[in-house]
Amino acid sequence: MNTIGKGFLWELKKHRVKLLMLLPAILYFFIFAYLPMAGIVIAFKKYDYIGGIFGSPWVGFENFRYFFESGQLWHVTKNTILYNLVFLTLNNLLEIVMAILLAEMAGKYIRKFLQSAIFLPYFISWVVVSAFIYNVFSFETGSLNTLLKSFGMAPVDAYSSPTVWIYILIFFSAWKSVGYGTVFYLAAITSIDSETYEAAEMDGANIFQRIRHITLPALIPTAVVLLMLSIGGIVKGDFQMFYQIVGDNGLVFNTTDVIDTFVVRSLLTIQEFGMSSAAGLYQSVLSFILIVTVNYFVRKYQKDYALF
Repeated sequence: MNTIGKGFLWELKKHRVKLLMLLPAILYFFIFAYLPMAGIVIAFKKYDYIGGIFGSPWVGFENFRYFFESGQLWHVTKNTILYNLVFLTLNNLLEIVMAILLAEMAGKYIRKFLQSAIFLPYFISWVVVSAFIYNVFSFETGSLNTLLKSFGMAPVDAYSSPTVWIYILIFFSAWKSVGYGTVFYLAAITSIDSETYEAAEMDGANIFQRIRHITLPALIPTAVVLLMLSIGGIVKGDFQMFYQIVGDNGLVFNTTDVIDTFVVRSLLTIQEFGMSSAAGLYQSVLSFILIVTVNYFVRKYQKDYALF
């Protein structure tokens, strides 16, 4: 035991600089990720302001029953999963295509300009994006309807057409995030040995054959890791995007409401802290089960691609 203690202290002293570098990240996750987990107990309590989190009376699974019987469980879960599946599939495909196009582009300065241009939307706030969307699709003053009226066409009332918002959300999700994801795939492409491409070119392979047999297989590990990291959030909607773009427009909630927006709206309108916490816990447990299941199958297929 004494030897083990000495070995631990020796390793601690040896790697003290690296451990100090890790300390801010450890503190961050401890304070903002682990300490708030104590609030999970609200899901099993009838919260009141006098008793607080730990002094409120226990109600067991009553909050979960209320959430399940509200009629929103299946609806918001379905919307959340379907939206994220589309975002995950479409955005990753676009990121791979954009990375390949940028890598194969001959002009150095044009490539850098395009890379910066597609990366720029990532830094734009969803508040700004929602204002832009409103100024485009507003029934009375929107630029789209102004253009349609100038051609003698009937205006489009997008804010009372639920189906339209499915395509709006998908488009702006891709517009904002594809540039960021492209960086990962572009980094993976640049790490490929250039001699492999040169050898393939000398053997007569054209650009499409090189992409198919060299570039795409080399991107598979990166794609699998990114997909695995994204799977954990597949039942977590991008709250900022849905809340800022859709807002409080109840006419389109049927096609745009996700778990996150449902929880926040419950807190703001009916002040049901217990039910909202139960919905959040349901979301977290579902995410955990999903990522463990997917990781299990990935590990069975290719051990090196698994997260754990």
